[in-house]
Amino acid sequence: MICDATLDQTISKALDGERIAAGDALRLYGALPLSELGMLADARRQQKKADAYDGRGNQIITYIVDRNINYTNVCDVYCKFCAFYRTESDAEGYVISHEEIARKVEELVAVGGTQILLQGGHHPKLGIEFYLDLLGFIKTRFPQVNIHGFSPPEFCHFAEVFRMPLAEVIRRFKEAGLGSIPGGGAEILVDRVRNRIAPKKCKTDEWLAVMRCAHEQGLRTSATMMFGHVETVEDRIEHLQRLRDLQDQTGGFTAFICWTFQPEHTRLRARTVGSHEYLRMLALARVFLDNFDNVQASWVTQGPKIGQVALKFGANDFGGLMMEENVVSSAGTAFRITLEEMKRLIAELGYESRQRDNWYRLLN
Repeated sequence: MICDATLDQTISKALDGERIAAGDALRLYGALPLSELGMLADARRQQKKADAYDGRGNQIITYIVDRNINYTNVCDVYCKFCAFYRTESDAEGYVISHEEIARKVEELVAVGGTQILLQGGHHPKLGIEFYLDLLGFIKTRFPQVNIHGFSPPEFCHFAEVFRMPLAEVIRRFKEAGLGSIPGGGAEILVDRVRNRIAPKKCKTDEWLAVMRCAHEQGLRTSATMMFGHVETVEDRIEHLQRLRDLQDQTGGFTAFICWTFQPEHTRLRARTVGSHEYLRMLALARVFLDNFDNVQASWVTQGPKIGQVALKFGANDFGGLMMEENVVSSAGTAFRITLEEMKRLIAELGYESRQRDNWYRLLN
């Protein structure tokens, strides 16, 4: 048996709740069996969520009842990994009406939902009044529902199309009813990778600038990573480093969510990865992102069973009920789940399921 003192020291640092460096993360990723990396991540989860227990001593796993609403599928960015977008000339292109929005949100509220995820393509002709009217309509009609809306690439697009400073765009959206910003469009925060898979989308520093600006204006945001295509493990760790650095400065990220590239119907040709790689990356993220309180499982791309397993690999949140999902399903993945099944999967591991809002406040 070969003793690796350096690896042992890194493991000890992680178990003691200390920060590990990028080189340490790469070492853990390559040297530890999946089961051991998972146990290390689970220990970090328990450290971070030490107060997340119910009155009977059970650990709490959270979830949110939400709905994705894509206000348009028209987009002029043409990302190679996306099967959802349409061009202006496509017969399937659409811009959603207020009436359709209201129907969708009413269905969400009827089942106890508290949030919509409002995102769309980079429509080249919609002006700022369209977005402000849309936000105002939703917030006036459904004041109890949080609008978790748009994404950094969309905000970069808005600033360009509206010919307006980014901070001003975010300020006006917030005043109109925007409650928080999702971390979409991060993919891999390394420009060499972004230039290959989405050359027209915002660059790494621009993505981070949107998040910094949002945090400075009091908007909380999530952070994401879509991996398993043309990037390296070193690229993934650099992505995590950029997120951790910004979180040190602003504290504005609520959670981290990662998922694997879904290839069907897309133009990106890459060797995809499976659940083993997903769990390994999820676990590494929990260990490395020591300043993130919450890590979310991605049952939407991995399926409910792997979503359940993820709760032993560093995740403390099962994500959203997600009454509607169009982007990932366009790429060939179409998992669905009921609230009862979600609660059962959590309970089977001996945890207590609790509904939360976007800010991870418990609702029940």
